[in-house]
Amino acid sequence: MSSSGGRYGSRKPRSVGWRTPDGSDVQRSPAYLNNFASPRNNNNPVKTVAKSFVGMISSCFTPPEPKSATSVDDSDVFKVPSVASDKLGSGSERRRSSIEALKNSSYRSTQTMEPGSAKFTMEEIYKATRNFSPSFKIGQGGFGTVYKGRLEDGTLVAVKRAKKSVYDKHLGIEFNSEVQTLAQVEHLNLVRLYGYLEQDDERIVVVEYVPNGTLREHLDCLNGNVLDFATRLDIAIDVAHAITYLHMYTDHPIIHRDIKSSNILLTENLRAKVADFGFARLAADSDSGATHVSTQVKGTAGYLDPEYLKTYQLTEKSDVYSFGVLLVELVSGRRPIEPKRELKERITARWAMKKFNEGDAVLTLDPRLHRSAATSLAIEKIYELALQCVAPTRQSRPSMRRCAEILWGIRKDFRELSASDSHSFSSHSQKSGSIRE
Repeated sequence: MSSSGGRYGSRKPRSVGWRTPDGSDVQRSPAYLNNFASPRNNNNPVKTVAKSFVGMISSCFTPPEPKSATSVDDSDVFKVPSVASDKLGSGSERRRSSIEALKNSSYRSTQTMEPGSAKFTMEEIYKATRNFSPSFKIGQGGFGTVYKGRLEDGTLVAVKRAKKSVYDKHLGIEFNSEVQTLAQVEHLNLVRLYGYLEQDDERIVVVEYVPNGTLREHLDCLNGNVLDFATRLDIAIDVAHAITYLHMYTDHPIIHRDIKSSNILLTENLRAKVADFGFARLAADSDSGATHVSTQVKGTAGYLDPEYLKTYQLTEKSDVYSFGVLLVELVSGRRPIEPKRELKERITARWAMKKFNEGDAVLTLDPRLHRSAATSLAIEKIYELALQCVAPTRQSRPSMRRCAEILWGIRKDFRELSASDSHSFSSHSQKSGSIRE
């Protein structure tokens, strides 16, 4: 904590009793410790075999998508993020297979294809999007326009079409980065790549369609419904799982570089899927202490790691910083930068951390949410974690694996205290009714 205090000031002591993120009270089983070992060194045959074994068994521990946001399976032990079954052996073999498929394969059913294995034709794209009908347009970004489409097998997809007028070397790099990155990842909380098209001046990526909009749209209540606190906590854990997978469970760590609420899509059951890998980069070899030096800063204002801005050195901890900002966004409902607010509240993370240090963290809670003892305690713990994530130096930040661990513990405590509060309220109501009678 002392490492991050220089930026946001020191905390006033408080009497609330809870575990700190650096504590050892999160229960771990031997299986958990074994399954979460990081397979970084591909030259070690033992690690390679162990990684393949993890890939084969980890899907057994992945719960099916629940029917509601509150029905996620609870456990005292943090669970390994889901990984696709290793049908093709090691991760490097999967990647080689995906690359060959990207080069050679024709359209196949999305029910049987490997991630990114379909190379589409323009005829198929036109048919899926009804000639890029404006009524099918669902989004606009730096890369281009996103359309909703339907493939011949009935699968709904999102079709990302690069802007022709601004297609240049940089966009070409982003296109190739997104295709190559998505082709080698498969996870419950990552948007799935179906295929791509590169023809003349057309650059098109076809990905999984996630029907319920972005997290930012839900925080802004554009659909008229408010995300309750429990759902926001579930979403934070989903995102933590996805980024942990990118950092630890691919052959080489992948840095997303643009973690933000508008890049997080929600399913109909309000499960989160991280999207938009246009800025993603492979991390340098962390075992050698190297860092990825970028010649061009990529990301979104308000989420950018200040150390990355100063040094141009990109590491996994840059994603951790963005995730810390996202945690504050989930609690407060505010955007990272609020230019219309008074000066001291314009940078949301700075304002929230200041309130936290002063012992007034609960005052930053989204005013549309119900305040309770369980919520107040969870906010304290979440901000304790967020403060570490937004530490000015990367050495002071936790890993995404550790963030996920802590959030599981927070959710467990939140659910237990919420259930206790509900039971107490129910008992009180019954007694009041008996007295009136």
